[in-house]
Amino acid sequence: MTRWPLPQPMQRALALAQQAAERGEVPVGAVIMRGNECIAEGYNSPREDHDPTAHAEIVAIREAARILGNDRLIDCELWVTLEPCAMCAGAIAHARIGKLYYAAADPKGGAVEHGTRVFEQAQCLHRPDVYSGMGASEAAELLKAFFRERR
Repeated sequence: MTRWPLPQPMQRALALAQQAAERGEVPVGAVIMRGNECIAEGYNSPREDHDPTAHAEIVAIREAARILGNDRLIDCELWVTLEPCAMCAGAIAHARIGKLYYAAADPKGGAVEHGTRVFEQAQCLHRPDVYSGMGASEAAELLKAFFRERR
């Protein structure tokens, strides 16, 4: 467990991840902040929504874009409990999100520090500032417990 209080956005993302788990979805939660205001949030819901793109990050990005009336989220931060996959990293780049904070690394499916490393590709249109590890143990435990129950 973390030895200091987690920032409020990551606490909320972890709570959203727990909601996803309670609904039978892989426990990932995401929050989009603009300044000190939470403008959007989401959790994984591909099974519930019958939508393979309904990852927590995509759900939150869609909501933020709708609320702001703009597809560019330049002055926003995304807080998510798991390293984004290639699809989500691409959406983050296209949305021009300024900062990405993620808790747990995902060596199998992540695409920020693992796999395709989307933001390092020459074709990437935008590279957010990336911060990882805050709340990693809490997020990893949610994921481990979720998959342990299903095996």
